[in-house]
Amino acid sequence: MSNKNIENRWARTEWFRNARFGMFIHWGLYAIPSRGEWVRSKEKMPKEDYQRFFEEFKAEEYRPKEWAALAKKAGMKYAILTAKHHDGFCLWDTKLTDYKAPNTPAGRDLVREYVDAFRAEGIKIGLYFSIIDWHHDDFPHYEDRYHPMRENKNCGNEKRDFARYINFMHGQVRELLTNYGKLDIMWFDFSYEKMAGETWKAQELVNMVRSLQPDIIIDNRLEGSGEQSGTILTDNPSDYAGDFPCPEQMIPPEGIKNESGESIPWEACLTLNCNWGYSAADQHWKQADMVIRMLVECVSKNGNLLLNVGPDSKGRIPEASIKILEEVGLWMKKYSKSIYGCGISDFPKPEWGRFTQNGKMLYAHIYEAQAGAICLMNMDGKLIKARLLCDGSEVKISNKEWNLSEYKKHEFLFLKPGHGDNYPLPDKTDTVVEISLK
Repeated sequence: MSNKNIENRWARTEWFRNARFGMFIHWGLYAIPSRGEWVRSKEKMPKEDYQRFFEEFKAEEYRPKEWAALAKKAGMKYAILTAKHHDGFCLWDTKLTDYKAPNTPAGRDLVREYVDAFRAEGIKIGLYFSIIDWHHDDFPHYEDRYHPMRENKNCGNEKRDFARYINFMHGQVRELLTNYGKLDIMWFDFSYEKMAGETWKAQELVNMVRSLQPDIIIDNRLEGSGEQSGTILTDNPSDYAGDFPCPEQMIPPEGIKNESGESIPWEACLTLNCNWGYSAADQHWKQADMVIRMLVECVSKNGNLLLNVGPDSKGRIPEASIKILEEVGLWMKKYSKSIYGCGISDFPKPEWGRFTQNGKMLYAHIYEAQAGAICLMNMDGKLIKARLLCDGSEVKISNKEWNLSEYKKHEFLFLKPGHGDNYPLPDKTDTVVEISLK
């Protein structure tokens, strides 16, 4: 491909496509009101009212080493922290604004501690950066689609210098890319209506990103959003289309391909409850079995799962989130071989679960016990052996049993060796059988 910024996309994203599982971390001032990260916009809160959270932000129990240990225990291979969300509050010691963590009671660079902690655990480092900023005086206020003051005529835009804002925004990205060593992901968020693409001087921004960190991968939201992917899905994407799209709060029905039908790298970003930022009232948790199946679904469609946690104002990941991730980690400890480095299978989705595949190794993710043997459709003569992935024990493959004589084009798995019927699945969430293909 001749487009200079995407011709090496496949090589750049190799580690990303092998990692498959990441941690998203939404944390900032919005953890104090505890009504989600969009609280200022949704409640049309004036800057002066939001300021009190800045003055209260202490982060007294912020221990990123514990966050990193939890991510590793869950089997996550990369992490992305909200260095700055839409409210404009910066978790790092930026030199371009006073609206930053070192100026709160927390009194220090919180991004630095995150980077050091996760890097020490061997986890790839990503930073989320909002390209919109509700705090900056030069960002459009009145009649902007999302600004808290969008309906306040007294907040007109006549004296706002958007070019000055763009220089500020680019300068902050430069800081993040130069002050923390090698970064692996720059996760921009987000574009809408006319606020997209070259409105952000996106070509100039991407050129700077690539010049400072040639191997970094970026998402598609300099021109896209959770609503639409932008030109990354076309055969002629823009230079700033990004390396991967990131559908939000859903898993694409058939994965993501470009208009020529070619699979492209992607990740689905989803919350553990219903909010990204901390919300004390939101106890609608996705349990571990659902998270595991979400992860398997993403991998089976050539994608990643980026799963969010929202620490509270003190810096603590909620106990419910910890419990869920620890349970996911127990499953990953046994079955991660069916996740890392795997992708879409050569075979259609089975009715009892899903397939993932890595070369000649096929992984049958069995969700539902069957009345008899488990059917592998149209696989006669294509299999060598099958083993339970958790302990390596043999799983019998046959289509020669007395009641299978009319189904010779298929193969069947017998999870209880020597018997023609099955017993309850060894793992009720997802029993994985590793199948060697010819």
